[in-house]
Amino acid sequence: MSAYRQSPFANLTPVVKNLLIINIICFVPILFFDKGDELHPGPFTALFGLHYFGSHYFKIWQIFTYMFMHGGYAHIFFNMFALFMFGPILEYSIGSKRFAQLYFICGIGAGLLQLLVQAIQIHSIIGDFILPHSGVMNSQGIDMQYFQYGGENIAGQLYGIYNGSIVGASGAIFGLLVAFGMLYPNMELFIFFIPIPIKAKYIVPVYIVIELWLGVAQYGGDNVAHFAHLGGALFGFLMVKIWGLRRRDNYF
Repeated sequence: MSAYRQSPFANLTPVVKNLLIINIICFVPILFFDKGDELHPGPFTALFGLHYFGSHYFKIWQIFTYMFMHGGYAHIFFNMFALFMFGPILEYSIGSKRFAQLYFICGIGAGLLQLLVQAIQIHSIIGDFILPHSGVMNSQGIDMQYFQYGGENIAGQLYGIYNGSIVGASGAIFGLLVAFGMLYPNMELFIFFIPIPIKAKYIVPVYIVIELWLGVAQYGGDNVAHFAHLGGALFGFLMVKIWGLRRRDNYF
């Protein structure tokens, strides 16, 4: 190996580098100690993953900490890979302070939008935002109050909202992706499984449309928080407009 071959991490900007390190550190205890199941989250996810505000698992700090939790190798790999690819360019162009603000605003906004959508879903079923607890459990440990509102499918949906957790940096990453597409619309990118480069201004809208379609469709077995992704994208768009950031077509 040449002594002059530069490490691919040598040019990482400071905020991106620290975000990568923190996310990886936070993933270690989840990987080894967070042994939850379909009915109950593991201890780390229960404490730091984002839960519906009516759930007994909900804590106010979760709107921030959920961004550093991930559900598996693929989940953290693709989020960190996207941060590694797009983050340094954005941080160089808008500055470290503003980049950090963008990341966390998008992440928090993503979580808030997902909670809003969940609240609307629950209200459409029970006419309220908070589900009362009867204290009577079935053989699986599920509160029987859930079954009052329309049978097993509805009970499963309500239980999933109340006891499921939102984890991952995807909302923040979608915000960065939208900002990148707005500032560098003509930069050509390579996407997995597509052998030709595609300009950012075409890739980003396609991602958004797919997320919107999947979020509205709510396919069975889909446990991805699509509206959190859309929330991150929305806040990324808004912050670029509010800050008056301009296109940088001539930079590359």
